[in-house]
Amino acid sequence: MDAKKYAPFVDAFAEILPQLGFQAVKRGNLSLKEKLMATRDITAIVGLTKKIRGNVAYGMAEDTAKNIASIMMGGMPVENFDEMAQSAISELANMVTANAAISLENIGLETNISPPTLVVGKNITARISQVKSLMVEIITEAGSIEINIGLEI
Repeated sequence: MDAKKYAPFVDAFAEILPQLGFQAVKRGNLSLKEKLMATRDITAIVGLTKKIRGNVAYGMAEDTAKNIASIMMGGMPVENFDEMAQSAISELANMVTANAAISLENIGLETNISPPTLVVGKNITARISQVKSLMVEIITEAGSIEINIGLEI
C-alpha cells in the first residue's frame, strides 16, 4: 500500500474537524482488512473515480454520530439520529473526502468523488468492495470514527 494515497484521508480529518468546532482529533488504531465492509451503526460511503478508484467508508456508533452532529450544529442537542443529524454526517464525509481529493490532485492523482451514501442500522453488514482496505481510527471528543479506505489501484 502506497501511504501517499491513503494519508490524505487521515490528514483531512485533522484539517476539517477543528474548523467544525472539534477540540481534540488524534489517530488511533490502524489495521488491514481483507474486504471493505460497513459494520458500524452509521456508515457514510463515498466513491472515488479517475486515477484513484475505490471507496471510503466512515463508520461510527450512533451515539458518536449524534455527538458529531451536535458539535457541527454549534452544540445543539441531538436526541435522535434524524434527517438533520444524518445530513450532518453525510456532509462531514463529503467535506473530508473532498479535502483528501484535493490533496491527491496536488500530487498528480486526479480524483472525483460521489455524493455520500449513508447506511444506518444496528447489526448490519454491507460488503462494499472485495479489495483489501486500510482501517484508521480517528479519536475525537465525540467518539471514534473508523476510516476504511479501499482503493482498486
